[in-house]
Amino acid sequence: MITKAISIRQPWAWLIVNGHKDVENRTRRTKFTGPLWIHASATMTKADYFACTIFIAGFAGRWRLPAYDILRDEFCGGIVGSATLVNCVDHSDSLWFTGPFGYVLAEARSCLFTPCKGQLNFFTPNYEEYK
Repeated sequence: MITKAISIRQPWAWLIVNGHKDVENRTRRTKFTGPLWIHASATMTKADYFACTIFIAGFAGRWRLPAYDILRDEFCGGIVGSATLVNCVDHSDSLWFTGPFGYVLAEARSCLFTPCKGQLNFFTPNYEEYK
């Protein structure tokens, strides 16, 4: 049973739950490992979106992000999928690692979008909000 969640800005959350991004960069180390919900933050700016498109342009030619308006209007402010956090590293060969710490993710999958309030750091979602 998944009990923890982590809030991630779009379009990075979409990249994770669709199996493209295997490392989530953070400024803090964590000892937590295990399954967790991927929560898409309520806010996504055009700057966030375009920074991501520029970042992935060099190595992600085989797929495209959904349109900005679709991500912003339909996939922000809720649970968008799950993954298993398997390790926290301070270096990695992953193209996604920019540091200083990387949460290594596996078994990512999307789910039906379910509105849910996010929080900073790991948090326990209110399951009643999306049962």
